[in-house]
Amino acid sequence: MNRAAAAASQVRALNPRVALSVDMENILLKPPEFYSMFDLIIATDLDLSPLSMINAACRFVNKPFYAAGSHGMYGFVFADLITHEFVIEREKSNLSTTVKAETMTRSIIAANAKDLNGKQIEMVTKREIYSPINLANTSPLQSEQVSSRRRKLQVSPLLTCLRALWEFQAVRQQSLPTHSHPDLELFTKLATEKHKELQLPPETLRSEFLRSFLQNVGSEIAAVTAFLGGQVAQDIINVLGQREQPIQNFLLFDSEDSKGPVYALHPIFPSLDGRVV
Repeated sequence: MNRAAAAASQVRALNPRVALSVDMENILLKPPEFYSMFDLIIATDLDLSPLSMINAACRFVNKPFYAAGSHGMYGFVFADLITHEFVIEREKSNLSTTVKAETMTRSIIAANAKDLNGKQIEMVTKREIYSPINLANTSPLQSEQVSSRRRKLQVSPLLTCLRALWEFQAVRQQSLPTHSHPDLELFTKLATEKHKELQLPPETLRSEFLRSFLQNVGSEIAAVTAFLGGQVAQDIINVLGQREQPIQNFLLFDSEDSKGPVYALHPIFPSLDGRVV
């Protein structure tokens, strides 16, 4: 039975007032117009190829897209909100807030003040620009994350392994790596290449981590999926309400270290004045 159909009755029981429908047709055969009826799209437990296709369809109809997946103790959340504006409320400081670019993807586009119980509260409107998952997957780390050896050592090897897994699935036609010697050899080769592409020190891609990741591939742990689901739900509430900074754009979760770093992965393009942006 289809997983969605099998879980439908239990999901409906969580909130009977929500209309829940199950569509068991192949999602990859849906036209872009199919996605236009939704406020946003969440795709889970798919490899890169279908995620990229769904992401592209969402962009065609200008709908926010989330992807999430878990492999045992590890997981990720990806967000492509295309262009998203949100408001941050904070106590007004003595320094005036100016309209400017804060990062490669985030800009302050407006700032207004209001009085709240005798306090001056500043409402700062910001805009974030996103990249689709297929570009984010091949993009470098931000310059500040590779600007020193200390910072390179802090980058999670989970990013390397996730990219290697998606490349492995592309080579082996969506299959997950087994514990056979050819699969282990290919995955290790791909992980080493991806690690070099990210300009990370070889010693941060330890054999122990590779072994642990491969042992977890294809499995599911309730505590990890609950954490990832909570992160997605919290982010979506903020996005729909246009409040607070959303995920930009890859959140990686390593439950063994209890860490969930977020990496903003975007292509680097030369600007008209010759600078790299």
